[in-house]
Amino acid sequence: MKLHTTLTSPYGRIARIVRLERGLADRIALESVQTRGVDNPYYAVNPSGRVPSLILDDGTILEDSTLVCWFMDHLDGDPVLHPPQGMAGLEHRRIEATARSMLDGVSLWSREFLYREAEIRSATIMAHEQARALRLADVFEKEVLGKVLSGPLNMAQITLACVFHGRMNDRPPGFRWQDGRPNLCAWVERMGGYASIVETLPPPRN
Repeated sequence: MKLHTTLTSPYGRIARIVRLERGLADRIALESVQTRGVDNPYYAVNPSGRVPSLILDDGTILEDSTLVCWFMDHLDGDPVLHPPQGMAGLEHRRIEATARSMLDGVSLWSREFLYREAEIRSATIMAHEQARALRLADVFEKEVLGKVLSGPLNMAQITLACVFHGRMNDRPPGFRWQDGRPNLCAWVERMGGYASIVETLPPPRN
């Protein structure tokens, strides 16, 4: 099996963390790819061009970090990162969904800032995502004290860590997530104690 992703994708990072946490580095190869561009060779691997994607031994393509991580965690029949089935897993799923919503918004905001020239950036999109991100940062200032985010490592924690870990304050400009949020800052520092999170830190952008 082979996991394809860019090293800068936060969604790919989620999958890379799960791969390491579940001890699958020897069983699932990691291949760094480039996305976008005409005639990109990655399109022959995954026609959508999105990352991460996991190619199974029979050639089946699994796309989307949620599905890829579910597969890897359940591969041995004894998942440890996902919540239990049914209502018992509701609180975990609630927090994970909110963390993913934040990741989606911050990723959109970051792409607008990184990949578009200043004169054609959408001020409306950036203002909307800035407001959303700051509201959710306030939410997680409280949520990190709860059982789901303070207990053993799980998908909610991994998803939220990929929003914050390695992110400087005021990046993208206006996302001052550290200001007035000591609980969140301490939580991010604690997450940095996991080798899998440190090892998957995205490389610095030029």
